[in-house]
Amino acid sequence: MIYLDSAATTLYRPASVERAVLRAMRTLANPGRGGHIPAMQAAETVYACREEAAALFHVPDPSRVVFTMNATHGLNLAIHSLVKPGTKVLISGFEHNAVTRPLHAAGADIRVAGRKPFAPEELLHAWEAALPGADAAVCTCVSNVFGYMLPIRDIAGLCRRYGVKLIVDASQAAGVLPVDFESLQAAFIAMPGHKGLLGPQGTGILLCGEEGSPLLQGGSGAESRLQTMPELLPEHLEAGTLNVCGIAGLLEGIRYVRERGESAILRHERMLLESAVSLLGGSGLQLFTDADLQSGVLSLLCPWMNCEELAARLSDRGVCVRAGLHCAPLAHESAGTLESGTLRMSFSPFLSARDIEKACEMLLKTIEESKRN
Repeated sequence: MIYLDSAATTLYRPASVERAVLRAMRTLANPGRGGHIPAMQAAETVYACREEAAALFHVPDPSRVVFTMNATHGLNLAIHSLVKPGTKVLISGFEHNAVTRPLHAAGADIRVAGRKPFAPEELLHAWEAALPGADAAVCTCVSNVFGYMLPIRDIAGLCRRYGVKLIVDASQAAGVLPVDFESLQAAFIAMPGHKGLLGPQGTGILLCGEEGSPLLQGGSGAESRLQTMPELLPEHLEAGTLNVCGIAGLLEGIRYVRERGESAILRHERMLLESAVSLLGGSGLQLFTDADLQSGVLSLLCPWMNCEELAARLSDRGVCVRAGLHCAPLAHESAGTLESGTLRMSFSPFLSARDIEKACEMLLKTIEESKRN
């Protein structure tokens, strides 16, 4: 099997991640809920993960690293904290439903700026024109559909200039691109643990430049007499029992990323991307690509088959890709692929050039067979 769907969730992880999860299931209890050894070791593991994440993302205070179930949970927390009915919110034309659905549910006045793929200058001009009068902004670092790396540092600078609070969706960036909490100065930065950070599903991180408003209420292991959530982070936003086993695995995933280095991971994934583009070029497929502005994600269209059928046939041959709208209809609307969707290949630091050669060979073979039929 060749797995090319890491933009949805990583399947290949360091062996240390699996070992840590199994060890945690056998030895760790509930942090903050007791002074016995299993509870204290759980607390130490959770804090160690906060420290590693703080170091990777340049967060001065580990207490501002809040654990969530996934990036969607973190984005909901951030949007709940900043957005009320009528709040004017500026977003890019490449946002995921994890952004747009909570904004709609909150009754936000949503404005979209920057709709052309792989056109950072156009996006920046559009944002500079639209930011005056905005109350808040949400922007992804990387499009999950096209791998388009948006100019997030420049976007953050514009938001600071106009005094607009920014929420950053780092779902496709964390673990692959530098995400610098100190330099971005965003209100919140949300990310999953199960993609570029190589952790288990059910984990996520919210980096908090602001205190935020709790989305859930409940036990925190601290200040139990209060009938409101504790005022201080991270307990202020962490209600209930944490996913300690998942966090133990996430700790090892982050350690791997820090040891290998984001730049090395990006170089490897771009090498795989360029290999795929080279192998598929001239085949008649429409490739959405600009290597200078792209991470390890490649979307394509086939004139002879719809993307869902093509993905199903590839799956039968042991090649795992994703097809459809990828939970990001706004991005497809921006690129003109809303009706067709795309077939998406997304790469991993654990794939080889030979894997890509085999996958592309299967893709081209499948297309040729469809032409004959």
